[in-house]
Amino acid sequence: MTSSTQGISELRQRMIDDMRMRKLSDKTQSAYIRAVFQLARFLKRSPDTATDEDMRRYQLYLVDHGLSPVSLNATITGLTFFFEVTLRRGDLMDRMSKVRVPRTLPVVLSRDEMSRLIAAAGSLKYQTAFSVAYGAGLRAGEVAGLKVGDIDSQRMTLRVERGKGQKDRYAMLPPVLLDRLRAWWRVARAQGKMLNGGWLFPGQNPIDPLSTRQLNRAIHAAAKTAQINKRVSMHTLRHSFATHLLEQKVDIRVIQVLLGHKKLETTALYAQVATDLLREVISPLEKLHSA
Repeated sequence: MTSSTQGISELRQRMIDDMRMRKLSDKTQSAYIRAVFQLARFLKRSPDTATDEDMRRYQLYLVDHGLSPVSLNATITGLTFFFEVTLRRGDLMDRMSKVRVPRTLPVVLSRDEMSRLIAAAGSLKYQTAFSVAYGAGLRAGEVAGLKVGDIDSQRMTLRVERGKGQKDRYAMLPPVLLDRLRAWWRVARAQGKMLNGGWLFPGQNPIDPLSTRQLNRAIHAAAKTAQINKRVSMHTLRHSFATHLLEQKVDIRVIQVLLGHKKLETTALYAQVATDLLREVISPLEKLHSA
């Protein structure tokens, strides 16, 4: 294809069709398209004219401009789809290589900090949303995507549809969380903010769900009000959920299922931040002094 606007448009449509055929999520499609667009801007011509040397230069350019390992790997994944699937030129990606992502320990709140954070939320809606994230270990997008019908008070579960990896799962619904959800439901219904069978946490327009951006903005404000100086996000609540369960001696395989983790080693990371467990371990130095 040429580098004309028409040619690029046709190329983009072809890639979109390839992604639609494989039912990639809208978020993934946008990320892949953005990766190819950025490459085209670097080349100053249509991306289907790239050479293997161009790809090598492009990765060096991204590294030199401070792109994080996570973002770099995401870019490479998008470009790999474009060259392997859309162009059938996977050989061009031989000059690009993913980089190792440093593993950092998650930020975890204490139980006292969690209590203060939820209490500091700006409204009952956010108090309840934070309670769901912490009480059931849900991701921000999973909280936002809940509908009233996902609450199963008979089985005491929350149905999570299309979580990470487009997989459905059931999350736990503890009695105290059910009580909070019922209180929020009564208030929201009385105020006309919740539609029949609609979103559990509707946005300003009840036909739309609350966005993850709104959730994170609210939790940053709550952390500031609660005077919590740690780096707090919605995912911090999920990290705290898993860590506190581990400290309660819940089997790590059960926690893996509750979190929807594919690999046990992902869940095992929380053992490194479960301070209650660490305090129970007796150092061999203590044995020296007691001998």
